[in-house]
Amino acid sequence: MTYSYTQISQYLTCARRYRHRYLDGWQEKDSRVVMLFGRAFEQALAAYFLHEDAAVVLFHEWTSCRNQDLHYSNRDTWDRMLQQGVQLLDRFCQDDRIRVRAPRQNLQVKFARPLSNKNDFVAYVDAIGKLDGARCLLEWKTTSSRYPEEPDGLLALDPQLVCYSWITGISDVAQVVFVRKRLVEVQYLRTTITDEKRHEFGEIVADTIRRIESAQFLPHSGIRFPQNPCSSCPYIGLCLGNPGLIERALMRRPGAENLGVFDELTY
Repeated sequence: MTYSYTQISQYLTCARRYRHRYLDGWQEKDSRVVMLFGRAFEQALAAYFLHEDAAVVLFHEWTSCRNQDLHYSNRDTWDRMLQQGVQLLDRFCQDDRIRVRAPRQNLQVKFARPLSNKNDFVAYVDAIGKLDGARCLLEWKTTSSRYPEEPDGLLALDPQLVCYSWITGISDVAQVVFVRKRLVEVQYLRTTITDEKRHEFGEIVADTIRRIESAQFLPHSGIRFPQNPCSSCPYIGLCLGNPGLIERALMRRPGAENLGVFDELTY
């Protein structure tokens, strides 16, 4: 069995949600605008490091999504998001703080780590390069709101960064956050992941896999206002037995053929 950060985080969020997706074959439909734009923007970033026209690539990739049944927020439109993306690429280029040597080898880098019982763990890291001249692991994020920078050391608690540091052995990590707002902004957030945090994450992975292999898929209710994660979960239709919600948000693959080998990008 091959595991990934997405699988571990899905199980820790709600074991029943994990079962719906990875065992029963239910998958969220690609109608999430933010996710699709993030994928298009990542292709544009790759073009930038390959010395291609990043804006043209963004336009081409985002245009392929234009005729899909997408659900925009009140502030977003297809054109507005494209304009913000081009502005962010310009700002990133002007900042000139990131270097990625040999981009064909150091973008979307695959790492695999063997686990016990013939299992392994796979992750795809956005990039390995330099921020302000110092080598680090790089992760791209696109968002409509700034990421918090305080209190000091907050970024070191990010579980995905801890995961990537654990599997690569690279302690210095950074998030480059592309903020889509009226005046676009690029944040460069950097931290160091300690050996202790990496060891703790390894224990979390081992414990989670033990529970998965023991078929422990108890539901994890999130209905307690004002925090209500169940309300925003794409699998809520399955838990409620509501065919309309299921049809609107999900599609089903035959069997459980998609076990989530690849990390789902988070934007």
